[in-house]
Amino acid sequence: MQQRTKDETQNTGKAQGGNPLGTESVSRLMVRFAVPSIIAMLVSALYNIVDQLFIGQTVGTLGNAATNIAFPLTTCCIALALMFGIGGASCFNLNMGKGNQETAVYYIGNAIVCLIGCGVVLLAVAQLFLTPLLTCFGAPQEVLPYAQTYVRITSIGFPFMILTTGGCHLIRADGSPRMAMICNLTGAIINTALDAVFVLGFRWGMAGAAAATVIGQVISAMIVLQYLRHFKTMPLRAQHFRPQSSYIITTAQIGMASFVNQIAIMIVQVILNNSMTYYGAQSVYGTAVPLACSGIVIKVSQVFFSIVIGLGQGSQPVESFNYGAGKYARVRKAYFIAAATGVVISVFAFFLFQVFPRQILAMFGSGTEEYFEFGTRFFRIYLFFNWLNALQPITSTFFTSIGKPLKGAFLSLTRQILFFVPPLLLLPRFMGIMGCVYAGPIADFLAAAVTIVMAACEFHKMPKSEE
Repeated sequence: MQQRTKDETQNTGKAQGGNPLGTESVSRLMVRFAVPSIIAMLVSALYNIVDQLFIGQTVGTLGNAATNIAFPLTTCCIALALMFGIGGASCFNLNMGKGNQETAVYYIGNAIVCLIGCGVVLLAVAQLFLTPLLTCFGAPQEVLPYAQTYVRITSIGFPFMILTTGGCHLIRADGSPRMAMICNLTGAIINTALDAVFVLGFRWGMAGAAAATVIGQVISAMIVLQYLRHFKTMPLRAQHFRPQSSYIITTAQIGMASFVNQIAIMIVQVILNNSMTYYGAQSVYGTAVPLACSGIVIKVSQVFFSIVIGLGQGSQPVESFNYGAGKYARVRKAYFIAAATGVVISVFAFFLFQVFPRQILAMFGSGTEEYFEFGTRFFRIYLFFNWLNALQPITSTFFTSIGKPLKGAFLSLTRQILFFVPPLLLLPRFMGIMGCVYAGPIADFLAAAVTIVMAACEFHKMPKSEE
């Protein structure tokens, strides 16, 4: 027992001495990992918003509503990608911090297999059950044909999207955050250029926007695969890709918080879409205007939210490695840098949403006065506590990074399910469609309060000195 402990200590010491995650300045590491991660997340968020910009200028309100109806499937792709991407990256970094290099690389191989497999399954489900799914997502009859055209094509890119999104986390864990950024950035640039050609030039409408998205995703996935063939830490061999239940289960458990967070977002999107359709039909706005406006507001807010998520993901390798190595002061510093930066960014976003909502809406095409009236109110009320939104995703990722996925999963559920769904179902009964709007700030405030309490308790229990 004494010899084994001594060997483990020596292995951990080697890992720390040879890995900058354990020795380099935390603030410098955060810049190195978080900036490319933020850019990658921004690019991912822009995939959908770019389509909506071009669709809004050519197809109009019905096209914008259709992209909103299709968005839950995109969220499902991200959920699967994060479960095995963040899960695999966290397991890899935790084992590297402990000096278990031989074990760590198996998590990478098994994660890649799961990413590809999930993409193929989701593609089959989307193609086989397209119309029932879109109807379930809240598509009214006038919007359904546009959504069918869009999703029938974009679903072809699901395997490539999942591989790219999840694979970039594995690349980042390998110490190559810039390459992860390049993978996402390349696809986004291609998508934007082809959107201009297919939608504005050829006038292909929904089909053109969908085709541009898929082509960008395929090229990004090819770059990810090319990098993984030359993994830096250790070469990936055939045995590393052989599915093993122990690695897959552990990866899924560690990545569960991120998965649950995205699935919760998807559930909320479906409920919100159906509420907008039902209560919109009873209002002066009709069904298409609330669907289009809510989709624009949520996607625009996710552009800023993706910066916050990128901060959390950029801190993940630093937190995981140092927690595994027992360097708790470095863990604390990484978390607080991410949280403080996220709050500053959220305050800036809050200012934009409160002062320039009509101008932002106008970027997505023209509309009636009712369209701009509802959209402006949605921006200002729904995102009123947006400045507190940074804390929940960064803290949820923090719990995942230190190997406590249940806490991370619970925290992911607070805003989306526990605090948002009840008022979303209750308030519209008394306030009509505006009840859906007021559910947002209620959920944001309560989720932030729980996040602060959980983070404070965790840091209070964390050892003050290094092991």
